[in-house]
Order: sequence, then structure tokens, then C-alpha cells
Amino acid sequence: MTTTHGFTESDERQELRRQVARLAGKFGRDWFTERARAGEKTTDLWLEIGKNGYLGINIPEQYGGGGGGIGDIAAVCEELAAQGCPLLLMVVSPAICGTIISRYGTEEQKQRWLPGICDGTGTMAFAITEPDAGTNTHNITTTARRDGDGWVLNGRKIYISGVDEADNVLVVARTEDARTGKLKPCLFVVPTDADGFEARSIPMEIVSPELQFQVFIDDVRLPADALVGDEDGGLVQLFAGLNPERIMAASFSTGLARFALDKATAYAKERVVFKDAIGAHQAVAHPLAQSHIEIELARLMTQKAAALYDAGDDLGAGEAANMAKYAAAEAACDAADRAVQTHGGNGITQEYGMAGLLVATRAGRIAPVSREMILNFVSMHSLGLPKSY
Repeated sequence: MTTTHGFTESDERQELRRQVARLAGKFGRDWFTERARAGEKTTDLWLEIGKNGYLGINIPEQYGGGGGGIGDIAAVCEELAAQGCPLLLMVVSPAICGTIISRYGTEEQKQRWLPGICDGTGTMAFAITEPDAGTNTHNITTTARRDGDGWVLNGRKIYISGVDEADNVLVVARTEDARTGKLKPCLFVVPTDADGFEARSIPMEIVSPELQFQVFIDDVRLPADALVGDEDGGLVQLFAGLNPERIMAASFSTGLARFALDKATAYAKERVVFKDAIGAHQAVAHPLAQSHIEIELARLMTQKAAALYDAGDDLGAGEAANMAKYAAAEAACDAADRAVQTHGGNGITQEYGMAGLLVATRAGRIAPVSREMILNFVSMHSLGLPKSY
């Protein structure tokens, strides 16, 4: 007889983690960075994940998915990163786009888009951030106006991940008559080969196969059924995707943190200076022990957020998802820094692959929502303090 507790994952979830780790381990960090530095893609791994049923594990079975929850896809994301193969589009395609379409799409939309998201052949990007609006989503200016039976979109987006690998982009816009007053976001699926849609790559310092893009949307004409959900559905529809985004971002960070800590720990056991392995010295051992504690705390909050979301508690999940994302990003940044320091001079060589983690983990403090905005959220909603912005 096996006993489970509220703070442990099910046997099925733990087995899922083992299987994903085994699959990703066949590729590994060296393979991943070689692809990234050569300007190549990690499509082989992406399709392998899809073929094994892990990519759409959170999407209903009738559309090619696994019928699981956000906690399952977050586990997949974390284990990939923990093997040194963090796939950013895991956050975007199945978790954000897949969740929103599963919840609010018509039957025809689900049949059209979800199977490709599940098997990896129809990846979907997500576009919300704008050059002038930044963190203030209420100031987005991308607009949609009715034109006969369809829509016409105009606007600009920035830092949109993986547009070159996506067939479609789920674009957040506002209807033309809603330029003033509170934002009522509308969600449109836009083909990346649509007339008037242009994407330009943004040079980044991060070593990643997934590129960032500035997107230009000029009089892009869409059919009526490009609209996902109700045009008056408001923020509820948008946040159906943003809570999973935060949960996935947390898993992405904890996975990277685990990878950094594993490498640092292995090095500290092997590297001998002054007679003993450097891991015998508290100045090396204690920071790594501290990272292990911080990572486990962040993982536990991430699992709580996923459990609340899968139970339908969107309000509770919002607080937990924000806190998980914050804690995971902090843990990852610290783990990467400590891993570099443990390696000494080797920590800043390409051979050991630690220095690249500094930028990769640092991005977690900025995206998909900054640590400062999370602190604003917690100040207001958890502590009841006055709104500061």
C-alpha cells in the first residue's frame, strides 16, 4: 500500500518526470548549445516530445492530448530544463495557447489547432507585449476592427518568442471601439504567413535556439473564426493563459536551477585543491546547500500553484503562480551564480557551459512578468496595501 500526501506528487507524475528526463538526457546540454550556437533549431527534440505524448499532455484527449493538467505539462518543462534542454516554446504553445483554445475555442477551432500543438507540427506563438506598453498590458494599442464578416488587425508586438518556428500566433488585441476605458482584450489566431504580418529577429545575448522577434501587423485580414472566445470576454479569457504561463516559467527556472546545481555539485566532488575536494570546504558547500533549499521551496510553491489551477481555483492559483514564478527565478539566478563561482575560471569557459546560464536564468526575473510587478501583486492582493502604480 502506497501512501500519498498533499505535498508529494502522484506516482504517475513522478514516472512522467523520469520518462521525460530519460528522453531529454539522450540529447543533453552539449547537443542543445551546439544547435543554439550554430543558429539551428531543436526540432528533433520537440517532435520527439510530441511523438511520446508529452507536448500536449495538458490538452484534452479528443484533440490528441493526454488529458492531464497544467501540473503535468509543467513537470515536462522542468525535467527538460533540468537535463540542460530548456524549451521556451513549451511555455507558449501548449500551456498558454493550448489552454486558452481548450477553454474558449469553438469545437471547430479546437479540432483545427489543438492536434498540431500536441504533436509539435502546429506550434503556436503568443503575442501580448508591445514596445510602448511594456509591463502595462492595459496600454496595448494593437487594434482589431470589424470588416464585413471578418476582422482587420493593426499593431506592433515585441519580444515574441519562436515566431519563426510557429505556424500561427495568438495575438492579444483590443477592439477598435475600446481604445478608451478599461482593456477588454480579444484573442486572434494569426497565421505567420498572412499578408501584412512581418517578424524581425531581435539580436539577443542569450544562447538559445528560440529567437525573439519584433512583430509588425499592418492591415492583416482575418476571417471571423480567427477570434478565440467572446470579444466581450475581457480579462478572464486572457488570464486563463497567463496563470499557466507563470507556472510554466517557474518550472523552466527550477529546471535550469537544478541543472546548474547538479553540475556545480558534481564539480565540487571531483575538483581537488589543497588536498581535498573543494566540496569539503564550507565556503563552497554552504552556497550549494542553500541553493538546494531555495530550489525545493520554489518547486513546492509551483506544485501548489498547479494544483490550485487544475482544481479550478483561479484566484488562489493567481497568487501562488506569481509567488512561484518569483521564487523560482530568484533560486535560478542564485544557483547559476554559485555554479559559476564553484567552477572558478572554468565557470566562464564555453567548455563547462556555466556562464551562459547567467543570462538564461536572469531572463526569469524579467519575463514573462517582472519581479517588481509580482511584488506589486503580492503587496496589493496578498497584503491589502494600496495600489502603487
